[in-house]
Amino acid sequence: MSHAPSLDPDEIARFSTMARDWWDPAGPLAPLHRLNPTRLAWLRDRIADHFGRDTKSERPLAGLRILDIGCGGGLVTEPLARMGATVTGIDPASDNIVVARHHAEAEGLAIDYRAETAEALAAAGETFDVVLILEVVEHVTDVAAFVATAGSLVRPGGLLLASTINRTLKAWALAIVGAEYVLRWLPRGTHSYDKLVTPNELAAALVSADLDVTAETGVMYVPLAGRWRLTGDMDVNYMMAAKRPA
Repeated sequence: MSHAPSLDPDEIARFSTMARDWWDPAGPLAPLHRLNPTRLAWLRDRIADHFGRDTKSERPLAGLRILDIGCGGGLVTEPLARMGATVTGIDPASDNIVVARHHAEAEGLAIDYRAETAEALAAAGETFDVVLILEVVEHVTDVAAFVATAGSLVRPGGLLLASTINRTLKAWALAIVGAEYVLRWLPRGTHSYDKLVTPNELAAALVSADLDVTAETGVMYVPLAGRWRLTGDMDVNYMMAAKRPA
């Protein structure tokens, strides 16, 4: 695997230890399973709006080439493949890729999984219609450099979609203290407060990568309903879309 200065070896090792748990909805990655329906619906709608697709069709993303950076075990890549997209999933943790490949094969899905970095794909000159950086920027060492690399993988007229956690006291209380220490939804140490990224910082990185921000939304967990929903409050979890001019 090529060297990538934006990667944190400790973060890669942490997620490697959770590789076997990716598809366990009651395991350490349960929060991602709960978040996935709301996140996927927003991703689908942004992609469909951008490329003029009908979200009610059986395969609304057919013909689109999508890259999922930091794909983990494939929680997002598999649904996108079912929507008709040609999906490539990359992750620097090879254990995650092994799990993702086995699960996709068992589901009869053809997904191009690679134990690779975004930097290596950029160096090879690859581009995609859509690039995803979901729950990734809060784990890299250099957000601006990473976003610039991810942005370079978006073809002219293409779309980049990101999701992450804001750096606020509210996010510290809910996403770190609450989720990791009180509710124990995630292993302690999964997130570091000083590595969280504000919407303004992410937007600035996207603009510096020659991308235009087109949409943003907050995502909120509703305890009584046991599910996530979209919200105008971006103080904790949020998502952002940006396009590369044609």
